[in-house]
Amino acid sequence: MIPGAFDELMGPQGEPRPDFLRLLELLGSRSPDEFTRIQALAERALLNQGVTFSVYSDRRGTERIFPFCLIPRLVSARDWAHLERGLEQRVRALSAFLDDIYGEQRLLAERPELQEIILGTSLYLPHLRGVRPPGGVRIHIAGIDLIRDGQGTFQVLEDNLRTPSGVSYVMESRILSKRVLPEVLEQARVRRVDHYPAKLAETLRATSPEDPDRSTVVVLTPGPYNSAYFEHSFLARTMGVELVHAADLYVEDARVFVRTTRGPRRVHVIYRRIDDAFLDPESFRPDSLLGVRGLMRAWAAGNVTLANAPGNGVADDKAVYAFVPEFIRYYLGEDPVLAQVPTFVCAREEDRRYVLEHLEELVVKTVDEAGGYGMLMGPQSTREEREDFRQRILAEPRRYIAQPRIELSTCPTWDAASRQVVSRRVDLRPYILTSPQGSWVLPGGLSRVALRAGSYVVNSSQGGGSKDTWVQKETA
Repeated sequence: MIPGAFDELMGPQGEPRPDFLRLLELLGSRSPDEFTRIQALAERALLNQGVTFSVYSDRRGTERIFPFCLIPRLVSARDWAHLERGLEQRVRALSAFLDDIYGEQRLLAERPELQEIILGTSLYLPHLRGVRPPGGVRIHIAGIDLIRDGQGTFQVLEDNLRTPSGVSYVMESRILSKRVLPEVLEQARVRRVDHYPAKLAETLRATSPEDPDRSTVVVLTPGPYNSAYFEHSFLARTMGVELVHAADLYVEDARVFVRTTRGPRRVHVIYRRIDDAFLDPESFRPDSLLGVRGLMRAWAAGNVTLANAPGNGVADDKAVYAFVPEFIRYYLGEDPVLAQVPTFVCAREEDRRYVLEHLEELVVKTVDEAGGYGMLMGPQSTREEREDFRQRILAEPRRYIAQPRIELSTCPTWDAASRQVVSRRVDLRPYILTSPQGSWVLPGGLSRVALRAGSYVVNSSQGGGSKDTWVQKETA
């Protein structure tokens, strides 16, 4: 156990948590040799199925098998019901915020001090103001990152409302669990996740500008060199829709068409896995070879749905994140269901002064980076690193926020080197689908685990791995 961390399986006195007694009995009877054999089977299956991700900065090669720990992460039915309510609430508030910021901007009229924070991010796209997306949905797919603090309270760490990735690994992790732990999974009363692709296809069609039953949906990928290409092809295949590149699409009369062997076919919904900046060389970067010229004209005319809607990045900005509890109260008139990490926004003088005086205690992040990059882990930093970040903050205060380091919760994890079960830190990324009919939360999510001893970094690109997330069914 890690001192100060909330152990998700065992209580403070070392006793199993009541919700998970049965599972502990099922897993605890297995020997180190059996765990080693099962782990090897899982890794061989990942290799054979090509379940990979890319690390562009590693000279040893970019393509890696996604690391997987065979011991599942458990979430009780009670905890999950709480998370569902909080996640749905958060997506509703963020949707209302985006509608407002790209519409009347009532919030900024009443809270002018927020203008610098909200309009000052490069992720806000002012030329999209006044454009209403088809179906009225902006956040079709959300990935909300959660952690648990030392008391076991779930807190929102980050919002991902542009092109959240990782859900294919949720599906593949469950397939592996069924293969290597079939009897344990069956007896543990775990909610299914394999219906996500069908739910995603249904959600996308529901926002089509035409009859959903006669609408063409495609997944737009930047290509096989993208770090998440495995996921793009996986989702297209499991949804039963085409995976397309920019060259496969064209715009005519503000409508989008896909080239086929039988001639052009109208496209109504595009699940795009391309960043805003590269989406349309006519509206964004003129040098982009990944986007489709005229795509934004077709979207603004209401003739094609883009999932997620362009411009959502303003709500992903880590400085804007600090104000989401206020958005929930302002737009919904409700108290937040989920807590979030206290955040100091360096664009504000008082916050900046505190951060500069306490760099050795805080985690400093750039507002527009992801994947664990662009961070200062204050408690583990050197004097030179802190001085470097001090100068960065002074030069560009709007680019930085800081948070206290929260001790992440831990889950039992198989360590192949020592052939034993050890405690490792975890986070969780649930996925929320939203259509005009409302939101649906996938019962589970991507549990990322820090595989290295003592590490807080769960990102696969920096040495982390994943676990299958088992959400228990309600008891009858």
